[in-house]
Amino acid sequence: MFHFISRISLVCALLMTSVAWAASPAETIRQAFHKSRPDIQVENVKPSEVPGLYEVSLKEGPTVYATENGKHFLTGDLFELAPGGFVNIAERGREQMRKDRMAKVKLKDMIVFPAEGDFKGALYVFTDVDCGYCRKLHNEVPKLNKMGIEVRYLAYPRDFPRGAQSRTAPKMVSAWCAKDSQEALTKLKNGQNIATATCDNPIAEQYLLGGEMGVTGTPAIITTRGELVPGYMPAESLVRVATQGK
Repeated sequence: MFHFISRISLVCALLMTSVAWAASPAETIRQAFHKSRPDIQVENVKPSEVPGLYEVSLKEGPTVYATENGKHFLTGDLFELAPGGFVNIAERGREQMRKDRMAKVKLKDMIVFPAEGDFKGALYVFTDVDCGYCRKLHNEVPKLNKMGIEVRYLAYPRDFPRGAQSRTAPKMVSAWCAKDSQEALTKLKNGQNIATATCDNPIAEQYLLGGEMGVTGTPAIITTRGELVPGYMPAESLVRVATQGK
């Protein structure tokens, strides 16, 4: 009888151990992605607001949704049918990611046009000096500054993927490396030439960051709340965007 009870106890212990060592849904999903595509890195896995569906953040890629057994995933935004309209849950998650990520970018790596008088807010602007609407937006910067809005420029030369053939990226390197970066950037946006300069610069890093933030064109504006606003907007509208929720 003693041996029989001991065997039962051993079996129970083994079962409990196997349960304890069972992979969590998050780990199961990570392993499934690795086995299928080892070249894709999973940055984070967390439960979504839909039972059985997990939000999977891919490094330098989109956010997808996977089943807890790791056998299926789908792309696209997840919406909630809320009273009064649809709520984009996926974008809400991206806004938090952008907010956290942009807060880590050092001000010294951006070309900053500070607010005048009382500081009311800030906008991050991914820009290209040869982009027509970027130039139009730059004409609004003095108005924004006078209204208490700080403009923080980051580089997003749209022809950067061409590498050595890029015409815009070298100009932007020169602006970021100039003694007076504000003046250099303004001259480029006015179609003027500036002195060629080189230094350790964040152009490539910021271009990659823009892709991570969801930037596909310029100008692309990101608020301190993490909201992505694509395209040109006049100063009066941008003030409302920058101060919303304050």
